[in-house]
Amino acid sequence: MDNVDKPGRKWGFSRRSLVGVGALGLAVPALTAAVTSNGQPARAAGAVRRITMYAEALGNNRYGYGFERGTATIPGPILEMYEGDTLEITLVNTTDQRLSIHPHGVDYSTDSDGAPFNGSFNNPGETRTYTWRSHEMTAAAGRRFMPGSAGYWHYHDHAMGTDHGTAGVLRGLYGALIVRRRGDILPDKQFTAVLHDATINNLIAPNTPLFEANLGQRVEWIAIGHGNLYHTFHLHAHRWADNRTGYLEGPTDSSASIDNKDLGPGSSFGFQVLAGDGGGAGAWMYHCHVQSHSDAGMSGIFLVRNADGSMPAGAQEAIDRFKGHSHKAASTTDSQSGHGGHTG
Repeated sequence: MDNVDKPGRKWGFSRRSLVGVGALGLAVPALTAAVTSNGQPARAAGAVRRITMYAEALGNNRYGYGFERGTATIPGPILEMYEGDTLEITLVNTTDQRLSIHPHGVDYSTDSDGAPFNGSFNNPGETRTYTWRSHEMTAAAGRRFMPGSAGYWHYHDHAMGTDHGTAGVLRGLYGALIVRRRGDILPDKQFTAVLHDATINNLIAPNTPLFEANLGQRVEWIAIGHGNLYHTFHLHAHRWADNRTGYLEGPTDSSASIDNKDLGPGSSFGFQVLAGDGGGAGAWMYHCHVQSHSDAGMSGIFLVRNADGSMPAGAQEAIDRFKGHSHKAASTTDSQSGHGGHTG
């Protein structure tokens, strides 16, 4: 299924709403638009968005976040904001567990930390509001700049099971958080892939998400790492620039072009690609490139349909073969004997 933030559209929190806010004049002014007395760019207040999220039990010891009761998913909905915006999240804990919501990459006070260390969490049945702020880059001494909040980040529980939320993350309480810079290109589709221990979105192949787009659509991927293992995220037949957006900023941008990137616990990155660009329509694999991890089921399919939405030749057969694979860790004998090589 497509991991687009569909509930966000209902709540006025979609990519279109981000564009609309700018058009309505609520955008943060450009850095040169206002300057403080010490020559620093002014941090003007951006839009304030208020949303309600529900933490829910999903059965089989799984939990998720959602915008409405009964809509919680793993991962939770994609949250988006522009630099300078503030997001106020009223989290309703419908479960019998202590839990919270903790962000990466944005600004917050101790009472919105989401960590029991700061007394910031929801007891069972409790409702609590968390406030996340963001800011633009600012000038610093020596003709340097301090970075803003823009980036591909994530949020997760920090209170279930332990004071670090280990049980909450293990059971599915996590999601993507995007902070955009004014002028960033908005995608047609969005996919979140959370590589968590031996799973992707708490699933193993062949039950991992089947992400779909039509040839030429602009697709945004958000890759997130959780758990105790290190991974690499690889996308077949597509590549992106190794920087904040995945795009080169110009002909002198020296960012490397990559199709595989390391992903450690708690880290995240994102990028945009044109579906099928260079490789065409077809069933393309995404997976962890640690061999034992992909063998054990950390892989999925990115289905690039034809531009008219029809199924490309050979794609269904490839999907059927994927579903028929035996996903298990390779034996020591297999790894030492090799496939097609010689044993010396």
